[in-house]
Amino acid sequence: MLTKACSATAALALLALAACSPGAPEGVDKAALDDAVSRAIGDPNSCLMIAEADGGEVVYRYNSATACANEWPACEGQGARKLKDLVELTAKDRQVRSLSCDSSIGGRSVGWSAGPVPGKPYVYAAVMEGERAFPGMMMADRIASAFRKAGLSTG
Repeated sequence: MLTKACSATAALALLALAACSPGAPEGVDKAALDDAVSRAIGDPNSCLMIAEADGGEVVYRYNSATACANEWPACEGQGARKLKDLVELTAKDRQVRSLSCDSSIGGRSVGWSAGPVPGKPYVYAAVMEGERAFPGMMMADRIASAFRKAGLSTG
């Protein structure tokens, strides 16, 4: 009986976590967007967030909250940043960013990409870290293609 109670509690906890996770931008199929982003930049240490351009509220997140909470070298001067910080900055200034640098873990690199979603009231920011992380410019191209494939953007 204790096993059933623990299983039920665990299931409720998972449902609560899923309920807190952002879905997808209005009119976009989350499964299609997840698939397109996964094919573009999928990796255990990658994350992509889409936020409202006005206000910065995150409406979509690719990968887990844990992966998205990592802090990596900012590739802009000294210091590190979290992806949430970059998506909020991008919502404020609407600037396109494509950055790459060495990771804080030897032999690995970090790529950052951010900017407006063409034709939509959204901005995005993405990070990829690892031995085979794409440079920021390549990430931007791959993400633009993923957005088109998922029906989020025509640009």
